[in-house]
Formats: sequence, structure tokens, C-alpha cells
Amino acid sequence: MMPNSESPNPETISSSYPQGVGEVELHPWDLGESVEALQTLLNAHGFVLRVDGEFNSRTEAAVRVYQAQHHLRIDGVVGAKTWAMLKKTVQPGTRLLKQGDAGADVYELQGLLGVNGYQLDRNGLFDADTQSCVVAFQQKHKLRSDGVVGTITWNLLRGKPLPPPPPQQKNWFV
Repeated sequence: MMPNSESPNPETISSSYPQGVGEVELHPWDLGESVEALQTLLNAHGFVLRVDGEFNSRTEAAVRVYQAQHHLRIDGVVGAKTWAMLKKTVQPGTRLLKQGDAGADVYELQGLLGVNGYQLDRNGLFDADTQSCVVAFQQKHKLRSDGVVGTITWNLLRGKPLPPPPPQQKNWFV
């Protein structure tokens, strides 16, 4: 697992993890798959957002609070530094993982797959090799072999229950 003992320096994280699917600069009122990826990551950090692909006022408020909490420029725009920080600080098991995702949780997944005997690069990007290893692991354990890593797959990979989810963000949208 990558160390997360303190907030990473935003000046050095822009290339910490590969770019995932659809991670382009986002502005309030943008629409689409990239906004869905953003909303999923924000939910994994304890915000409660509908994942609908609409960068609305709730999503903007969550982005601004997240930026303030992680000492990023508070502008409501999701650029390279905000994407990188979101991926670097996401905890394993707090979101469903699928091909195209990137982040610290994918890095941890790849490490656990390696410990379980699967050969793959540990690069933090849920690529085709990671998908193939996940499907093989799921088949071996008689799980639905859809290549999506949810709670059951995490539990089996870790050999123990997941830590509790992150605390829900309080009073972030007024």
C-alpha cells in the first residue's frame, strides 16, 4: 500500500498515477462520463452525490471542500492536481473498481493480486492485465467473474473484512 500518513504535496502528485478513462479538466456544468468518474471518487471520499454525470452545484461544492481539505487551489475546477490528489488519497474498498480506473486503491488491488500469485505490473491503472487477473481470481473463488472489484472480491483478496468506510462529510453543502 502506498503511504498516506500525511497529505501529499500537490506540487509533486500530478503524475503519481496514470490518467484513467475520461479524466479531462472539468468545470461546473460539464456533463458526461468524466463527471461520473469524478462523482464516484468524491463519494469514495465521503461525499454523498448522485452519480449522474452532471457537474451541478452539489458536485461543485464537494470539489471546493475537497480542494480546501487537501490544500489545493479552491476554484471548483477539476484539473490535473485535483484528479491526482483524488486518486492518490482514495482508500481501497471505498468504490467499485473496473477497467479504466486509476488510483491508490488500484495500486493496492494490484499488490494484493500479486500476493495471491498473479503476475501483473503494479502501476495504479486498472488495465487489461489487471482485469484478466481479477477475472481469474473471481473464477478461482467461484464469484461472479465480471472483472469488477466490489466488497466481496476485496474481502477475499485481503483475507479479512475491509476497514470501515470513510466518515461521511458533514455540513459541506448548505
